[in-house]
Amino acid sequence: MSIKEQILDDIKIAMKDKNDFVRDTLRMLNAALKQVEVDQRITITNEIALPLLQKEIKKRNDSAELYIKGGRAELAQKEQDEIAIISGYLPAQLSDDELKEKVSQVAKSIGAHSLKELGTLVKTAKQEIGASADAKRISEIAKALLQNG
Repeated sequence: MSIKEQILDDIKIAMKDKNDFVRDTLRMLNAALKQVEVDQRITITNEIALPLLQKEIKKRNDSAELYIKGGRAELAQKEQDEIAIISGYLPAQLSDDELKEKVSQVAKSIGAHSLKELGTLVKTAKQEIGASADAKRISEIAKALLQNG
């Protein structure tokens, strides 16, 4: 079952359970996926959906950060709750040690040894690791690896 089909099924379940928060969050996700389908005239596959879900999580992380700075903890918590729901559709995230190992392997394979190659390393690592790690984490680990290496 594709991610999009799973989201649609989960919307129905949330409606039956009268869980408005989950239903509304999943409807927002579904709308974002449909928008891409319409704009690009494509059918959403898991390969297309995963980066979109990561993008939605990033938006909510940024919003939560701003709410916290503005003293609106209840709104920040709402964003965190939405992140928890969306994260359920992503593959299991790599631990820091696993991610360091993967980035290190990518660095060796492309011959990255200095901070000048940071962009190339991060781009290649994102392609290889996919949705198993957040781009920000990949970038931080790659930068630390090249600084120490």
